[in-house]
Amino acid sequence: MNTVRLFVFQLFHLQTLSLYLYNTANQRPNIVMIMCDAFDGRLSFNSGTKVVQLPFIAYVRQMGAVFLNSYTNSPICCPSRAAMWSGRWVHLTQAWNNYKCLPPNATTWMDHLQKNGYHTHSMGKLDYTSGGHSVSNRVEAWTREVPFLLRQEGRPMTELVGDASTVRVMTKDWKTTDSATQWIRKNATALPQPFALYLGLNLPHPYRTESLGPTAGGSTFRTSPFWLRKVSLEHISVPRWLPFSEMHPVDYYSTVTKNCSGNFTEQEIRHIRAFYYAMCAETDAMLGEVIGTLRETGLLNSTVVVFTSDHGDLAMEHRQFYKMSMFEGSSHVPLLMMGPRIKTGVEIRSPVSLVDLYPSFIDFAGVRIPDGLSGHSLVPLVSRAGQSASEPHPGWVLSEYHGCNANASTYMLRIGQWKYITYSDGVSVPPQLFDLSKDATELKDLASHYPGVCQHLDKLLRSVVDYPRVSQAVQRYNKQQFLVWKQSLGNNYTQVIGSLRWHMDWQKNLRRTYSSVLASYRRTSLL
Repeated sequence: MNTVRLFVFQLFHLQTLSLYLYNTANQRPNIVMIMCDAFDGRLSFNSGTKVVQLPFIAYVRQMGAVFLNSYTNSPICCPSRAAMWSGRWVHLTQAWNNYKCLPPNATTWMDHLQKNGYHTHSMGKLDYTSGGHSVSNRVEAWTREVPFLLRQEGRPMTELVGDASTVRVMTKDWKTTDSATQWIRKNATALPQPFALYLGLNLPHPYRTESLGPTAGGSTFRTSPFWLRKVSLEHISVPRWLPFSEMHPVDYYSTVTKNCSGNFTEQEIRHIRAFYYAMCAETDAMLGEVIGTLRETGLLNSTVVVFTSDHGDLAMEHRQFYKMSMFEGSSHVPLLMMGPRIKTGVEIRSPVSLVDLYPSFIDFAGVRIPDGLSGHSLVPLVSRAGQSASEPHPGWVLSEYHGCNANASTYMLRIGQWKYITYSDGVSVPPQLFDLSKDATELKDLASHYPGVCQHLDKLLRSVVDYPRVSQAVQRYNKQQFLVWKQSLGNNYTQVIGSLRWHMDWQKNLRRTYSSVLASYRRTSLL
């Protein structure tokens, strides 16, 4: 199926490219956005694709533009998506964790397009409004500053299903993709106005580990032999880990709470990474279905196609899996776009982030970009017409994180060769500084070697966000929410908190652990 489709793409490549070049600049394009979950952005350009076959990402890269330094604005599902949908920084929307995000009536870029004549349609994973995710996830975020270590996730593991003919492993995403292609064929082709379609996928996010019960998180990397054949095993690297004694304190906390502090064999690590890459290959195939349907219906040449993710996955880099970190595997997301007005085969090195998508979609539609957005339009960076920007992109991006599996609010500034990470109030927890031009694996923290660079970047960061004040606001929120939740349980508090997904560690000493939450809050002036 996918081999035939790829052959057809290659066969019509020159014809499609020619049609792009003759597309009229005055026509308002359709917009199709595919957002997946937990896709490492470094796989979207040439150096990353050696390890796994991603033919449809490669097709978009060839026919359009790829951003080599694109980042999430918060490396966790709901806050990241809140930033993308609203076009505003996390601290402005106060999307602190997977439970606290946007209100249901928040204005999104799709609302803006609809008001300006577009037909809009969304399907699949949205996850940008408040109130979702598990109780375990909420309580882990609310108690993250309590000074004890509990395993909040299942140990990362792999699961092989089906056989060499099993293509549809993530059936929920395939059904959503089928619905999207059917909508394009039956609805989009009959519309008298341009349309904007959003497709949200769950892959390549790890699956819930069912053996750990209903409160378990996603720690199972599941795939079939069909997709494993797309992975080049000889190109899978085993990441180097710092010893525990050399880890940054927040990174050590994350390693323990993600249940990665135990022993792992090299074979285990290779398997986890191979299965993750195979899940990325399955995601790529769904992108291919959408592109193929657009081409078959004659809509491809009039449609801007955008592929991205809410965050990445560390896949055992830095002795962690999952997201919730500013390391590249977690914070670097794919961002590719193709369509009318977009250059072909261009690579853009300027740092960009998900908040830039809102103004970009509005700009593609030829509508005035509203005030109050945190992002900047990317259209001038990809436009064939040499469009100038009314407000140029600043050349840096901000990401922040306030949720579980990290015991301090985290802020990242990415500019030039540097990645600057600071925490909490900027004083109580040491910052980190990495030179990505020389240290792509982020194992050499240069903060103590370049204090002047840290001071300069910290000043720039504080000009964007008063992060010590934001950290205090998050602490107050966590305290308030935990107390409201505890009081709502009454006499059932001990039973309920003891059944959360960290129950294995809770049971080591139930009485002392339960009481330590409130005692620790009192000591830290959160009560």
